[in-house]
Amino acid sequence: MDRRTLLKLIGFGALETTFAVSFPSLVSAATGQEVQWGYGGERGSENWGNLSPEFQLCKTGIQQSPINLQGGIASELDAIEIDYKESPLRIFNNGHTIQVNYEPGSSIKLDGQTFNLLQFHFHDPSEHTIDKKPFDMELHLVHRNEAGALAVIGVLLKQGQHNAALQPIWDAFPTRNEPEQVVKTVKVNAEKLLPLERKVYRYFGSLTTPPCSQGVNWIVMQQPVELSQNQIQRFADLISIDARPLQPLNNRFVLRSM
Repeated sequence: MDRRTLLKLIGFGALETTFAVSFPSLVSAATGQEVQWGYGGERGSENWGNLSPEFQLCKTGIQQSPINLQGGIASELDAIEIDYKESPLRIFNNGHTIQVNYEPGSSIKLDGQTFNLLQFHFHDPSEHTIDKKPFDMELHLVHRNEAGALAVIGVLLKQGQHNAALQPIWDAFPTRNEPEQVVKTVKVNAEKLLPLERKVYRYFGSLTTPPCSQGVNWIVMQQPVELSQNQIQRFADLISIDARPLQPLNNRFVLRSM
């Protein structure tokens, strides 16, 4: 079975609409009120689907993320063409994570389509696991193409050496939920946050936060990136746990770079 056939098989739900519902803040704007959600208690991940009609996929969707990446079909996947440029640091704490909004002009090319980098953010601990092994944190780089489809690169982060590329972001962490801050004296280049080896897992899934929209192209890097225990603790002290539990694979294929 060739790669294109496999991609068609794993992508049977990839045409679902992902425009405004791609981001919870836009759902709030559309409904006129903010739907409160979190990672524990009555508004935790197990109950997201009951909090709002817009969140129904969180409990009914059959292509949900994150998943355990185990095995996978070894495939000759085309290399992802990455064209990231420097961006002023535009950072904010949305109460669920630390997010960096990216200046227009950076993109990836995936299966012949261009996806523009919108933002990246962090989860503690990792949301995806490999062979049921969790990692200390996970970085998500969120992209969107002209049709509104999403592609997310996941980078698994593990305790090790100090990560110099992350430190300017860590230094600018907002300590509370507040509007975006632009740190004009700091430039970030998202490519420096990626591992040197670019072998990946690929599958179709969903956003890992409400509204859990499906049809998301997931590209999870096989090689983790290191950061120090102090950096891990700094994020944990500010955000605490912000990872959705693993979701069933159901009838999906996971592809793995050879």
